[in-house]
Amino acid sequence: MAWMIIRVRGTIHAKEDIRVTLRELHLNRPNHATVVPESADYKGMLYKVQGYVTWGEAEPDTLRMIVEKRAESRKGGRVATGGDASKPTGELAELADGILAHGLPRQASLKPLFRLKAPTGGWRSTKKPFSLGGALGYRGRAINTLARRML
Repeated sequence: MAWMIIRVRGTIHAKEDIRVTLRELHLNRPNHATVVPESADYKGMLYKVQGYVTWGEAEPDTLRMIVEKRAESRKGGRVATGGDASKPTGELAELADGILAHGLPRQASLKPLFRLKAPTGGWRSTKKPFSLGGALGYRGRAINTLARRML
């Protein structure tokens, strides 16, 4: 499985090590998302920046929708979905499955981030953790609902 990470807040008044960690996660601006494999290295990075991001386990269907609608090539522009826009092509579906299993590979033809819109209905408090009714920190499978609101 893989974690989907969405940046919630900006970095004004943030410490330099938090800014560097967000840069390493390819989360340059609020409402940007990325997918990383579940590993101890990334878990440490997430705990370091938990006051600026939200994350959880990505589901295959949600990831396919995001890849179809928001994936960008490194050369610029959107990735073509083929003739039928309602279904991802075989390549995009395979790519989504690969991302889910291993995260976004560094050598892939896709950019390592997805630019999402602000969530429909707005953010809950961007200063509180998810467990206390806010938008920050670990949210488990609820990240999929948030990501779909942001497409």
